[in-house]
Amino acid sequence: MAGSAAVCVTGAGGYVASWLVKLLLSRGYTVHGTVRDLGDAKTAHLKTLENAAQNLRLFKADLLDYDSMATAILGCQGVFHVATPVPPENLTDPELEMLAPAVTGTANVLKAASDANVQRVVVVSSMVAVEINPKDWPEGKIRDENCWSDREFCRNNESWYPVAKIISEEAALEYGRQTGLDVVTVNPGLVFGPLLQPTVNASSQFLIYFLKGGPDPVRNKLWHIVDVRDVADALLLVYEVPQPSGRHICAPHAISARDLLDLLMSKYPGYPFVSKENICDMDHPAPMTSEKLKKLGWSCRPLEETIADTVEFFQQAGFLEDVDGAAPCRFPPLFNKI
Repeated sequence: MAGSAAVCVTGAGGYVASWLVKLLLSRGYTVHGTVRDLGDAKTAHLKTLENAAQNLRLFKADLLDYDSMATAILGCQGVFHVATPVPPENLTDPELEMLAPAVTGTANVLKAASDANVQRVVVVSSMVAVEINPKDWPEGKIRDENCWSDREFCRNNESWYPVAKIISEEAALEYGRQTGLDVVTVNPGLVFGPLLQPTVNASSQFLIYFLKGGPDPVRNKLWHIVDVRDVADALLLVYEVPQPSGRHICAPHAISARDLLDLLMSKYPGYPFVSKENICDMDHPAPMTSEKLKKLGWSCRPLEETIADTVEFFQQAGFLEDVDGAAPCRFPPLFNKI
């Protein structure tokens, strides 16, 4: 499944999806990319990618609109379902604003893929579907693809992003079992690396907060980090190899918030940084393993390289500059819910 075959990438203008589109185009694929608005400046960068003029087709599509997704997927041999809603700070109706788009949207993509006789669907899930208070998982045991976050614990904590990821990944794998559609999932950790799109995404805001500092507390949990370019490689790998199955954790580097701060302070002195007093101590559960992906031939950049490339990009893009009168830097609320 390589070469000039057509594949669909949902949410093509997003952080991970943009790098995936770039990789697919460089490998000779024809890409059908779904976007919310064909005229949005936030997706203009896709048209500048190598081979985009010849091999990229953008489709206006809404995950909640089956017909628009079916139109984008028609004629494709594979689908990469990357699009996912990120919750605003104050959800007024979590079921409507977060869970419906994630679950119904995934169902629409899978049904459209089945109807189009797609060969394989790769669904992007998250580490948050693996690591949060898993039931019946021995303390200290490395967390692998058999480990699932506790959905009800997340729901009771009003952690709606993890709930959406857990439910949609479970539904995608079950759909594959029931229908015979070849469905695999990839669970990235906290994604760092340079951006292709013009807007700052949530995981970039996470790292910017460490560098610029602010008043918000940060939990000293064990953060699992992966480079965005390595995520794109992993997604293409599980699409192209003959016999992938089930889930694939994509989170090779584990580092505590305090250790991440120490690393940044040693490499980039001169920034205001988050205060160590704002990093709240907590227990560190066992890390996750990405061995399943590595056995398929996946490799990843060292963490220090990813951090260096990310910070260099932030510097060049002006993301670390202080603007007079600007609001203080805030820690993305999403990450205090996972």
